[in-house]
Amino acid sequence: MILPILLWATPLINKKVQIHPEPGYHLVWHDEFNGTGAPSKSKWGNEVGFIRNNELQYYANRRLKNEYQHNGHLTIEGIHENYKGGTYTSASLTTHHKFSFEYGRLEVRAKLPGGSGTWPAIWMMGEDIDQVGWPRCGELDVMEHVAFHPNTIFGTVHLPAVDGKGEASQGGKMMSSTCTNAYHVYRLDWSPHALKFYFDGKLYFTYPYQGPGKWVFDRPMYLILNLAIGGAWGGQKGVDASAYPQKFQIDYVRIWQKDRK
Repeated sequence: MILPILLWATPLINKKVQIHPEPGYHLVWHDEFNGTGAPSKSKWGNEVGFIRNNELQYYANRRLKNEYQHNGHLTIEGIHENYKGGTYTSASLTTHHKFSFEYGRLEVRAKLPGGSGTWPAIWMMGEDIDQVGWPRCGELDVMEHVAFHPNTIFGTVHLPAVDGKGEASQGGKMMSSTCTNAYHVYRLDWSPHALKFYFDGKLYFTYPYQGPGKWVFDRPMYLILNLAIGGAWGGQKGVDASAYPQKFQIDYVRIWQKDRK
């Protein structure tokens, strides 16, 4: 497990929220995006290129047109343009090899894009993906949204199939008519006993411990924030270039863990 440096002295500018979610938790990692320009290089790396799912966007590397901080928020912007052999650009930020954690509470306050073909996500992957591959590393999709389901938030668990052949998944969904025009809090509570997915504090999906040999969520995981365009899911109803640019805006990312007794 990568041990984070606690940043208790970091100011929280204009963030009128409760820092400690409840007694018995402590903040282990966070980003309030209070800076300017690209997000902190010490906290975030970038996926670069055409990465997965037959998506249309080229993920640029710390390109200010596609990722920038302003007024205490991070914006990931999808743009219709010719770049590096593609016709769309965007950004995918990751804490891989910079920060990972095992068990705790993740909260991300964000406003989602709604343009045709958009596919934003807040998700986690096992830090050991380079050694064991996917889906053995496990994947937790804390929030996914596709524009052709404009009022639906999806939370999904991905893991190896029971027979060891391929991938299995289970998930839930939450309805919201304002997810693309207002900020909401997306939360995951992760313990050895269960994975619990929340939208604005409302529990909408629980995945309980499945027993020995059926549970891969017992290892450090890292975080990804990205805005995909088109692809296997986001592009199922097409992509309208006239809808771009589109913005995925993140107010903060906070991770807590329970105090040790």
